[in-house]
Amino acid sequence: MKLSKIWLNINGADRMVVCNPEKDSLAEVLRRIGLTSVKVGCGTGVCGSCSVILNGKVIRSCTKKLKAVEEYSKIITLEGIGTPGNLHPLQVAWMNYGAIQCGFCTPGFIVSAYALLLENNNPTREEVRDWFQKHRNVCRCTGYKQLVDAVIAAAKVVRGEAKIEDITFQPSKDGGCYGKPLVRPSALAKVTGLADYGDDIELKMPAETLHAAIVQPRVAHHAKILKIDTSEAEKMPGVVKVITYKDIKENGGTNQMAEANLHERSTVTLPSRKILCEDKIFRYGDVVALAIADTQDHARAAAAKVKVEIEQLPEYLNYLDAVMPDAIRVHDDTPNLFCQQPVLKGAALDDASKVADIIDNSAYSAEGSFYSTREPHLSIEGCTVQAYFDEDDFLTIHCKSQGLYTSISRIGNSIGVPREKLRIVQNFTGASFGWSTNAGDLCLVGAAAVAVKGPVALSLTYEEHQHFSGKRCPCHSNGRVACDENGKITAAEFDFGMDHGAYSWGGDHVIEKQVRFTFFPYYLPHVAGLTRAANTNHTFGTAYRSYGSPQAYTLSEALMDMLAEKAGIDPFEFRWRNIAREGQTNINSHPFKEYPMEEMMNIMRPYYEKAVTEAKAADTPEKKRGVGIAWGGFNVTEGGTDQCTITLELAPDNMIVKYDTWQEMGQGGDVGSLMVTLEALKPMGVTPERIRLAQNDSKICPDSGMSAASRSHYMNGNATKLAAEKLMDAMRKDDGTYRTYDEMVTEGIETRYEAKYSCTATPGITRLNPNTGIGDPTPAYTYVLNLAEVEVDTATGKTKVLRFVCVYDVGKIGNIDAVNGQAYGGISHSIGFALSEDYSDVKKHTNIASSGVPYIKDIPDEIILIPHETYRNDGPFGSSGASEAFQSSGHIAVLNAIYNACGVRIYEMPAKPEKVKAGLDILAAGGKIEPPKKYFLGSDLYEELENIKTNPVAFRGDDMFNALGDSPDERFY
Repeated sequence: MKLSKIWLNINGADRMVVCNPEKDSLAEVLRRIGLTSVKVGCGTGVCGSCSVILNGKVIRSCTKKLKAVEEYSKIITLEGIGTPGNLHPLQVAWMNYGAIQCGFCTPGFIVSAYALLLENNNPTREEVRDWFQKHRNVCRCTGYKQLVDAVIAAAKVVRGEAKIEDITFQPSKDGGCYGKPLVRPSALAKVTGLADYGDDIELKMPAETLHAAIVQPRVAHHAKILKIDTSEAEKMPGVVKVITYKDIKENGGTNQMAEANLHERSTVTLPSRKILCEDKIFRYGDVVALAIADTQDHARAAAAKVKVEIEQLPEYLNYLDAVMPDAIRVHDDTPNLFCQQPVLKGAALDDASKVADIIDNSAYSAEGSFYSTREPHLSIEGCTVQAYFDEDDFLTIHCKSQGLYTSISRIGNSIGVPREKLRIVQNFTGASFGWSTNAGDLCLVGAAAVAVKGPVALSLTYEEHQHFSGKRCPCHSNGRVACDENGKITAAEFDFGMDHGAYSWGGDHVIEKQVRFTFFPYYLPHVAGLTRAANTNHTFGTAYRSYGSPQAYTLSEALMDMLAEKAGIDPFEFRWRNIAREGQTNINSHPFKEYPMEEMMNIMRPYYEKAVTEAKAADTPEKKRGVGIAWGGFNVTEGGTDQCTITLELAPDNMIVKYDTWQEMGQGGDVGSLMVTLEALKPMGVTPERIRLAQNDSKICPDSGMSAASRSHYMNGNATKLAAEKLMDAMRKDDGTYRTYDEMVTEGIETRYEAKYSCTATPGITRLNPNTGIGDPTPAYTYVLNLAEVEVDTATGKTKVLRFVCVYDVGKIGNIDAVNGQAYGGISHSIGFALSEDYSDVKKHTNIASSGVPYIKDIPDEIILIPHETYRNDGPFGSSGASEAFQSSGHIAVLNAIYNACGVRIYEMPAKPEKVKAGLDILAAGGKIEPPKKYFLGSDLYEELENIKTNPVAFRGDDMFNALGDSPDERFY
């Protein structure tokens, strides 16, 4: 290897670097000398996280080779823009305008914005958007609006029209922070580039740390493995070991990831996923071996030399093929269609076919078949994990995890380390949106560390991550709904087929969402519905924000528009007539927890009327304008078995330390924990400066549960209230003042208090009955009402979302910036889901750009969020949950708006321009757009419901589940 010495002027100082100019990118060199604000996400120049200023111009440094950089070039990174003690206005604005979420993209955005302000210190909002679009800066968390807000605010300070204090949030002096936009505790580290994410940790680990690379054959979706030949790989430079499943088993592991199997109708008898494949490849992203070497480059070179011989097997890449009668089993122990859940209401409880009769005899009915995509999460940071044995011989894994204790359960006994000797630590995390609920990458790095008995780091390329990680389940659905002559719904029937991909974990849980949220939050007197999940040979289904409910709304909110049209009623008015009123029941035959629907529609009504009027006025033959509406919502918590434990401690310096595992994925786990702690300790007058968060290390923190199911604020807040009461009772003196730490110790009073909150505190919580779907599984809901205004270019079919309005109810708001951040982000994902996002073509969908991630000009700048706050009696301080409702149904508001604009209804997502254009061409030729024929989902709906009725299963109920373990995470094989 021939190296070169080159001088570069970096952040104002001349620095000498030694590099391989043919191989090294500028990003690699900058990171190697310690400037780790330069993040590498995609590695292909399409995300902008690696943005730096080179000789006055913003460039993406991950694709800029050193051979193309002139000596003494001037380079500016985030470290040269501002430091913790001397922040630039952009950094201050980012912290105070809700522009910080996961923070992985933040350095690239601030560098890019800094270059903009050097050229133009008085940009318009559209000029800011154009700039970020031009430089391909992508944010997957925020929805972009807050980033533009921050640039505009900072520009005022740069021009001298405002002071730093004017763009800085000042907490109220009375200590009342709840509901306010308190700055995140992690924000300062993120805006200065000092937050170390996974790859930064790897770069800064001790020199003896080894590096692993995966062998991901990518030769087939389904194949028998005939031979794995590692001999050539083992001879490669720097290689320490190449391991296969045999090594894991020799080290005492099962090579089997633990799986939940809680549903009575699941046919799964064995966990379906191996860490390293043994005799079969089940999907394109499966891993068969790990190469472990002294450097990452050596490990990758060795991995490329592993040879895998296969015998091709039949491949089923979608649900419809996998459930055909002649399809072979993906897994030998279970049919491909492995789980189902019915829901019956009203007349259906006596005879499900009566629902069909009611529909047939109603004044109006509408029916359709729909498909929602295999949506990829597209976080900018992919899989990057590190493992080592700590001072107490715990196998310690640093990672991105949405549930530290859940990860321990999912690793289980798979790698030969007892669960009680596993320690999970969360790194600063570049978002997830659900994919990191699966612990596959943790198992890989853990197995490598066990094999070499030392520290190992594993970092996947973005393409490897894209094929390795799970996705939202694609879904085929059939449905029919009817109403009377007054537009009141009489009955509905529906049938969902969920493609759960190669592995079954979670499939028995996700199917409960369609039988809860189809036609939510309307009142339907009679319902016959069924959801089924099947294994295929595509990537596995996993959690994604609003887990399982977008598939439900894809059907029901489209059918609501279609039925409104049949009845000749405005779609907004039709929904007004059918929202549930006080005391009316949901499709699971239980009252809604809350009834904010009328107030929310009253708030939305003037926005809807204005949008309709403006759309009509602006409509032209070339640019068709339309308005779409969609209700949505989601549950709060994981149900009756959900529980959360936290600890509060009075420290020797009189700081109050909060220990929890509120995993911070960018949604605000740090500031959320701070907010509920401040509110719980409000009688003591505690200020933010007195709270120290000790979070997300399973060795020192109790199990607070997953950051999922919109549960964290609700569960952690309630647990914090209990712990705070214990601590304050102990500290309180007879005169009402509070003891110091020294006084507590002198009087022999305990200074550390733990509390556990369980959903069993809410009476009446019951799981869904597996035979009828009757049940009330969670203590609260969240509600959203979405409006999208779109413009369709009739020449190309391209859809542009011009404006989005969201009225939402999540109870009392804990931190307005955090909640709105989830709203903006969820809406941006929804727009991408509707128009572009997909992971179906494994050869094409290898990075965020080719998979359809929305850039800033794909998302409207005009996103109007309107909170409707109600007080939730069982929630902490009147709060509920947030996040997931915001991605439940916004996509259907967009699709309904497309139909309203140009008459093209998209039945099979995404609504790409060529699909819309094809529909426009059919209409222009005087034709009619034919919807998909009714999908074959495994058997006739009523035939299967009758089979379930005549073959009921025993309902184990919550008592059975409570007996299985102290937490949901323990209920695994």
